[in-house]
Order: sequence, then structure tokens, then C-alpha cells
Amino acid sequence: MKRVLLPGMALLLAGCVAPPERVPLQPLPENGQVLPYPELLTRVRAQASAANEAFYVNRWTDLEDLAKGIEQTARFLAKAQEVPAKNKDILKEVTDDLGKNARKLKAAAAAQIAKDGNESQNVKDATDALQQITLKVRMLRLTD
Repeated sequence: MKRVLLPGMALLLAGCVAPPERVPLQPLPENGQVLPYPELLTRVRAQASAANEAFYVNRWTDLEDLAKGIEQTARFLAKAQEVPAKNKDILKEVTDDLGKNARKLKAAAAAQIAKDGNESQNVKDATDALQQITLKVRMLRLTD
């Protein structure tokens, strides 16, 4: 009986371990290096997803940092290599909008951190910015 119970408890405890936290993405080097579009698209998708997660659990400082990262990635995306033909025509407009919404998200998070303004307005502004960021990232996807 003990032979069955001990391994069973070990498996049960292993299943209760929290997943590891995501490793934060390092800022991109501002040395003018041009990066491949698929790499930057994957990066901005991960940032947008992490921003949504931070928003849901009220991690406003993390949200502000992620917004800065999204804004930086949008700048790099505008100059990316290997842009799919279907995205070349819309890339400038979409990355400009992505950067603009990242700045709105950063401002909403900063206002919430500083307890500046109405909390419900900061939440609404962050929600609107996140929605637009998600839509813009979706527009940049590699496949139809």
C-alpha cells in the first residue's frame, strides 16, 4: 500500500507546482540593427499577451513596462526585414497605430500607478488600448 501511496502523492504534489514565471523579454538594442519580421512579430505577440495578463491581475508597473516594450517593437517592425508582400502596404500605418496605442497604454498604467485620475477611467483607457494593440498585431500576422 505504501509503495502505491508514496508515488501517487509525489505525482499529486508535482501537479500542484505553479508554472514558472515568464522570462521577461530584453529590450532590443537601439543600434539601428534591422531584425527579421517573423522574429519581431513573435515578440510583439508575446508582449501583447503578457500585457493582457498583467492587466487582468492589476500589475500596473509590469503593464507600463510591457507598453514601453510594445512601443519599441513597433518601431523595429516598421523597419523589419523579410516583410511578407501582403503586409508591406499596411506596415507603416499599422506600426504607427501600434506605437500610438502602446503610448496610450503606458499613460493609463502610469496614471493608475500614480493614483492620478479616476481608476475606472484608467482601466477603460487601458482596455481600449489593449484591444487596439491586439487588433493591430492580428493585422500583421504572417498567414491569412
